[in-house]
Amino acid sequence: MIGAGIVGLSTAYALVEQGADVRVYESGVPGNGQSGGESRIFRHAHDDPRLVALTRSSRAVWNEWEERLGVELISSDGVLALGPSVEDRLRVLEDDGRIPVRMVGAAELGELLPPLASYEGPAMLDEEGGAIRTSAAIEALAGQLGDALVADEVISLEVTGRDTVEVRAGGSTCEHASVVVCAGRGTAGLARGMGLSLPVRLGAHVRGTFEVRGDPPPRLACLQDSSGQFGEVGAYAAPVAGNRRYAVGLSQAVEVREDGSLVDPRALASLAERASAYVKEALPGLDPDPLEPRHCWVTELPWSSDGVAVWEVDGIFFVAGHNLFKQAPGLGRALARAALGEGLPRELRPQAKLGQRGEAQSGA
Repeated sequence: MIGAGIVGLSTAYALVEQGADVRVYESGVPGNGQSGGESRIFRHAHDDPRLVALTRSSRAVWNEWEERLGVELISSDGVLALGPSVEDRLRVLEDDGRIPVRMVGAAELGELLPPLASYEGPAMLDEEGGAIRTSAAIEALAGQLGDALVADEVISLEVTGRDTVEVRAGGSTCEHASVVVCAGRGTAGLARGMGLSLPVRLGAHVRGTFEVRGDPPPRLACLQDSSGQFGEVGAYAAPVAGNRRYAVGLSQAVEVREDGSLVDPRALASLAERASAYVKEALPGLDPDPLEPRHCWVTELPWSSDGVAVWEVDGIFFVAGHNLFKQAPGLGRALARAALGEGLPRELRPQAKLGQRGEAQSGA
């Protein structure tokens, strides 16, 4: 494994479950790259029915891990979606038939999300969605892996011709039967060394954490807002454990050059200011002055902000995509099976364009 974000840790843990020997290379702190921060949204709602199915299977694994590891990994607060996209996504979820989801009237919104301003448009509740306890998940999985975590940076990969892959890191050279690369912004560079050009778009993102005014409410649903009613057409938010704080961001990334430099150095600050302005309009039950920012890289595929794909070459699997935290348990088990020689599911191959709007369950 290369990369100890949530996908890398989930894949490594799945391999351990299968009795495999695992080494996980990570140049930084596990879970502190694209997986960093205190919360993420677990939601079933997607445009592609195949991605809904993967999310549903991942939720079952999250539940399994909660029982086995003895820690809450997803809150029970639900996910509230606002805006015109709600009705289309509701149809996709209802077609699946196994996900509790329903439309919500204005009178119920205050119970589900007390800080929210008055809203009269379409609203949907994903009852089994919630906030992912990201730190708890990273710590639990890393704790299970123990000495399998190696603090080192991988420099290059090479197929040996002996049915192994040579991994050269800063302080070691080792051969492995197969390698899974989940290295965030570093994945494309390692793939390029193997002759693959991944169509990954790199960006930078920021979200703030805002304090709830007054006592923490017993229920604080996650939020996806595409309504535009409050000045932004793509906002999201999730509570931090204890419901005293709410993490809020906008669903867009700042443009970044291939070398990782920002095209506009002021752009991240501007995005943070817009998030605070959104909080003033949409969430008056929060203090609009952020307590702390979270900056991170974003790696998106061109067909969808929820897209995910895996490229395979000679026993090496390169994973790319965005919004993958919720998918990590199901994706990790699929990657583990592939690494053990059981084959990569068709829907994860690049030509399937998993996550693309309107794709059928059997699309390829």
